[in-house]
Amino acid sequence: MTLNMTAETETAKIARGLRERDMELLADLVERCQHRLVRYLLYLTGRREYAEDLAQETWIRVLQRGSQYNGRQRFDPWLFAIARNLAIDYLRKKRRAVATVSLPNDRDAMLLLPSSDPSPFEAAARSEDAMRLAGRLQILPPLYREALLLRFQEDLSLAEMAQVLGAPTTTVTSRIYRGLAALRSAFGEGDSHGG
Repeated sequence: MTLNMTAETETAKIARGLRERDMELLADLVERCQHRLVRYLLYLTGRREYAEDLAQETWIRVLQRGSQYNGRQRFDPWLFAIARNLAIDYLRKKRRAVATVSLPNDRDAMLLLPSSDPSPFEAAARSEDAMRLAGRLQILPPLYREALLLRFQEDLSLAEMAQVLGAPTTTVTSRIYRGLAALRSAFGEGDSHGG
């Protein structure tokens, strides 16, 4: 119960700070979330310079639309939803179909910047198996890849993912299931060919 009270207090504090345009709070949020935000946008756009520009635009939108954050849910899914919408708009303007966006080929891009609190995905990403995983993730359809990344890398709940993706929870669950099946299949094919 104490953890829930703390989480509610934290989200309420963020909501109040955004309504009041508290620049110190915004700086704290940027420091806490910037690494994950840029990494997520890099997966969506495939280009670091796009990801960095879109991350900046995301923070501008957070400041402009801070009063829209109600503090009832965690801040991170709200932030990722803003970033995702900006990325989709940007890619459409660039005449790219979201379905054909591919991940960067640079192995270092999969790791990006060191995080002060690595997720289980990041810890695994330092191993040889993770490089194989990163390679297999690149061949997944973008809808499945994004679902797997939000669930297992960003550690969002199904409800939070539904909020970010603008899709029903059942659709999110299906994307995770199908993504995992495709990933299993990709590992099976790669291993049978000596990869």
